[in-house]
Amino acid sequence: MNYPVWEAPMLGGGLIIGIIAILHVFVSHFAVGGGLFLPVTERKAYRENNPMLLEYVRSHSKFFVLVVLVFGAVSGVGIWWSIGLVNPEATATLIHVFVWGWAIEWVFFFVEIAAAFIYYYGWDRLDAKTHLLVGWIYFGAAWASLFVINGILTFMLTPGRWLETQSFAAAFFNPGMLPSCLVRTAVSVALAGVYALVTAAAVRDVGLRTEVIQYAAKWLLVGTVVIPLGGLWYISTLPAMAREISMGAAPAVTIFAGLSIFFSALVVLFTYFGPYRNPRYFNLTFAFVIAVMALSTTGVTEWVREAVRKPYIIYDYMYANTLRTDDLNRVRQQGILKSALWVRVHEVDPKAPEKAGEEVFRVQCASCHTLNGYNSIRFAVKGWSRAMIDYQLLHLNELKGFMPPFVGTEEERRALGAWLASLSPLPSNLEIAPSEKAETRPVTSEGAPKP
Repeated sequence: MNYPVWEAPMLGGGLIIGIIAILHVFVSHFAVGGGLFLPVTERKAYRENNPMLLEYVRSHSKFFVLVVLVFGAVSGVGIWWSIGLVNPEATATLIHVFVWGWAIEWVFFFVEIAAAFIYYYGWDRLDAKTHLLVGWIYFGAAWASLFVINGILTFMLTPGRWLETQSFAAAFFNPGMLPSCLVRTAVSVALAGVYALVTAAAVRDVGLRTEVIQYAAKWLLVGTVVIPLGGLWYISTLPAMAREISMGAAPAVTIFAGLSIFFSALVVLFTYFGPYRNPRYFNLTFAFVIAVMALSTTGVTEWVREAVRKPYIIYDYMYANTLRTDDLNRVRQQGILKSALWVRVHEVDPKAPEKAGEEVFRVQCASCHTLNGYNSIRFAVKGWSRAMIDYQLLHLNELKGFMPPFVGTEEERRALGAWLASLSPLPSNLEIAPSEKAETRPVTSEGAPKP
């Protein structure tokens, strides 16, 4: 409530973050796994005295630098741009809690970028031993960067003891940090194989192409063996509500969780019976099919990870609409329009409550809902009477556990209801007015109504 609300018509801010983040994750994990693939494969070429394989590693390093240092860097900036606009309050919290973590990550990132350029431009300038060392330095910095970012990301879903201690160590070494780090490392190895299949399929020499294709398939399969083990460990650390959301409490999330398993299985089956068992028949089209399935797996899995955190942006601390749990009762008594700093209306006009209702929607609902696009609020309330809307708002977090409670005065709730009803008005003979004596119950800091 301390920052202006950025509205993205049709797509919504959350979807914009999701699109950028999924593409970035698909590349940033390759930045780690591919950083391991290069020195390991280069060493293999030296050990086997295989100049053709070494030439492949050299060409793959060009592909690696272009994808990672161009698209990866630009999409990384895009994530900061989007989260800063959509949820500046949560972004500011992450910066303040992890200020030293970000500083350490930026050092690793600088080493990573410098090592990647030296590795690529050092093929004809450095001796084999030094060149390999640079490759290992790159991988070490890339994995260290993943380790730091992973701790920050998992904090948002499993803040653990930080809620009591407010310490950096408790925030970083949260319950989900280690299992998630294992999963992300395994994903990085698997994606190294996915990207290598693409470049290997373009090799002209049949013998080398067959060798590298099967070799890349092994990387993919090894990574996918570890992912389920780490995933089960990670799921065991989640809050109870988060697990329930993915296991039936929210059908859409459950479907996407199932799709994550389905696409993962497809990737494994296609890889095993394709490039691993029959590398001679593997081609570039097949490689792109596997890459698209891997991207689909990344997309639905990241979507589920974000969805199970609802109704919070930082679990048990800040709701998705940036309202802190400790501020619930204060804002309920004071009113959302008087608490928010960037609103155009501060009072509800009894003669025209819709204008104030729209402002309440912008502050409390626009972080997840658009008017007519993705997660459309107009579609959500279509066919609802004023009484139905008011009842839903009054019991929002009880009826929909993945949504924050409505916080504001009774007048603001009715104003929001009036505006929502105006989006898809019912015929007058079907309209039911809300009760004038609707029960308004205070809520605890966790958002649950007090008995």
